[in-house]
Amino acid sequence: MVGAAVRNLVVHYRASGLDFPPDRLAEIDSRWVETMLDTLPPGVPLDEPRPADQRIVGCCRDFTLLTVAALRAGGVPARSRVGFADYFHPGFHCDHVITEYHDGSRWIATDTQLDPAAGFPVDAADVPLGPGGLRTAAQSWLAFRRGEIDPETYGVGPGIPLGGPLFIRKYVVTELAHRMGDETLLWDFWGADRAMLADLDGRPLTEAWSDLPSWDSGDVTLIDEIASLLVASDAGDSSPEDRLALLYATDPRLHVGDTVTCHSPRGNRYDVDLRHPSPAAA
Repeated sequence: MVGAAVRNLVVHYRASGLDFPPDRLAEIDSRWVETMLDTLPPGVPLDEPRPADQRIVGCCRDFTLLTVAALRAGGVPARSRVGFADYFHPGFHCDHVITEYHDGSRWIATDTQLDPAAGFPVDAADVPLGPGGLRTAAQSWLAFRRGEIDPETYGVGPGIPLGGPLFIRKYVVTELAHRMGDETLLWDFWGADRAMLADLDGRPLTEAWSDLPSWDSGDVTLIDEIASLLVASDAGDSSPEDRLALLYATDPRLHVGDTVTCHSPRGNRYDVDLRHPSPAAA
C-alpha cells in the first residue's frame, strides 16, 4: 500500500524517459519531505491517481525518503539503505537507495520505486542485501578491497563516468550518514569528500570525475573501518552501532555539518545551509 502511494507521487528524472523543463528538473534537489510535498498541486488528495508529469521529479532516494517518512509516521522503525542494485542492468551495479523497515522480528528491505508487476528480477517487497539484490556500499567497498569485484561495474549506470572505486568510497560515507538519520541527496558532498572537490574549474562533476584524486588518497583505513562496522551491524552485532555513532559525531571527515555542497545532476553546484530548509536552489 505504501509503495503504490509513493509511486503515485514521484517520477524518476531519468528512468521515466520523460523530458522535464529546468524548473521541473530542479525538483530533484528537494531534500526535505515537506519541500517535496509542497511541489504537488494543492487540494489534490495524495492517494488520488495522477499522471507521471504531475508527480514530484525525483530519484530513488526520494521514493525511499517518502516511504521511510510514512512508515515512521505509522510507528514502524524504518531507514534508508544506500548501495548498488544488481537488478537494473545485467552485469552492472547501479547506485540505488531503498527502504528497510523492521517488522518486529527482522529488518526487511523493500524497493518502493519498483512496481512489483514490472518484471524486475527481484522481489521488490523483500530485496536481499547482497548479490542479486542491493549490495550495500559497505559490502561493495569491502569486496573491492578484497579484490573480489570489478569496481568499474559500480556506478550511476553503464556509459556514465560517475563510478569506480572512488564512487564506492563516497557512497560508504553516504551510507553512514543515512544510517545516522542524515538522508542526504546522493550528490551532496561534505567533510573530506567536499575538500576533494574544492576546485573543479567550473566543470560539472561528470566531466571532472576522472581527474579527481585516486580512491586511495587520504585515510583509506577510516573507510575500511566504517564499512566493516556497517557490515558487522547488519550481521546482528549490536556493538558496532555505538562505534559508528561516535565516529560520525566526532570526526569532521564523516559527519554532515551545517552545510553541504550540492553537485546536482542538472549541472548546478551550490552550497546548502541545512539549518534553514528551503526549496532547491535555482
